[in-house]
Amino acid sequence: MGGRGGATPSCLAVPLPADIISTVEFNHTGELLATGDKGGRVVIFQREPESKNAPHSQGEYDVYSTFQSHEPEFDYLKSLEIEEKINKIKWLPQQNAAHSLLSTNDKTIKLWKITERDKRPEGYNLKDEEGKLKDLSTVTSLQVPVLKPMDLMVEVSPRRIFANGHTYHINSISVNSDCETYMSADDLRINLWHLAITDRSFNIVDIKPANMEDLTEVITASEFHPHHCNLFVYSSSKGSLRLCDMRAAALCDKHSKLFEEPEDPSNRSFFSEIISSVSDVKFSHSGRYMLTRDYLTVKVWDLNMEARPIETYQVHDYLRSKLCSLYENDCIFDKFECAWNGSDSVIMTGAYNNFFRMFDRNTKRDVTLEASRESSKPRAVLKPRRVCVGGKRRRDDISVDSLDFTKKILHTAWHPAENIIAIAATNNLYIFQDKVNSDMH
Repeated sequence: MGGRGGATPSCLAVPLPADIISTVEFNHTGELLATGDKGGRVVIFQREPESKNAPHSQGEYDVYSTFQSHEPEFDYLKSLEIEEKINKIKWLPQQNAAHSLLSTNDKTIKLWKITERDKRPEGYNLKDEEGKLKDLSTVTSLQVPVLKPMDLMVEVSPRRIFANGHTYHINSISVNSDCETYMSADDLRINLWHLAITDRSFNIVDIKPANMEDLTEVITASEFHPHHCNLFVYSSSKGSLRLCDMRAAALCDKHSKLFEEPEDPSNRSFFSEIISSVSDVKFSHSGRYMLTRDYLTVKVWDLNMEARPIETYQVHDYLRSKLCSLYENDCIFDKFECAWNGSDSVIMTGAYNNFFRMFDRNTKRDVTLEASRESSKPRAVLKPRRVCVGGKRRRDDISVDSLDFTKKILHTAWHPAENIIAIAATNNLYIFQDKVNSDMH
């Protein structure tokens, strides 16, 4: 994977908590890339067009717009602070010259419109150059206003605020293929919203028991099917996936299909339940498969086979012996995301030590790469990394005991059509692209 990387503006040795990137998302064409951070900001990057003078510059993403999406709030009824941290960003399919995206923190979802202006009208009849109304007695002739070119301005405006839909923390949002509705999920409920209606939503899943002491699992992620607007999936902390059909009933508490892998009794341990919790689920672009991530593995499921995944890939199996210390430092609760490439042939997910993993489904080859300052120089080639457990060590290998668990790649995104990936490493955003045909396409 040949690559180059860039970093978001904050490059302090010790990142401020507000600068830590909490979500990364390409739009449907891949020309725009949005990141959200713990400070409630959204930064949008735009891909530079390729020029004849600098053919290598294509793929460079530059800051296009930055805006404050959410502010910290206080819930006086519950005496709770509501963080401004952006949990998820989802782009809406583009309908006109403007772009639209949804961003959410724990409680409130906002719809933003991004527009460009590079012309301004001049020659008003009733206003002067500063925009003040003229004395009508001085207007003696009519003129036709003209549009004059001006420096490009990117304007971001809030279009709608969807509030008061969730009692618990929102963990995911997903835009439906009908381009009219979207859903939002928290620990116990999933709501369906219409993009034009802010004051009400429809509850489509509710797993809250009558007595909270009977609670055995929570919802961890959810997503709409890419082509069938009636289908969606949600994952749980017990490691199961439930595919629901909104045509069957208004409340989808009864799932259409349950995808669950029986546990191997020989692997049973104190940590089994924690590490089997699904932290992310993504439909393939084709809509035939689902990709899930739990603490140690990524799995590919076929929608036509519920009994077990068709593929299982070990992300960092060398951590199995370290689960006790990872439990003590809370790392075992880290929520890693996963991503498909444009053709559904390669999958990607993050790991510790700023490592990220890629698995080629066709060749069954996998590679570990590192997002670092050294690898972010223009046209630098990413070198595969290896983690060794005891025994002999090759020159470039890194010992499992020297991994840095404070450096973790939780959020990744893949360009919808090309070999360009975005990796969020704490407060830095790395963008790598494949310049040549390498092992991993």
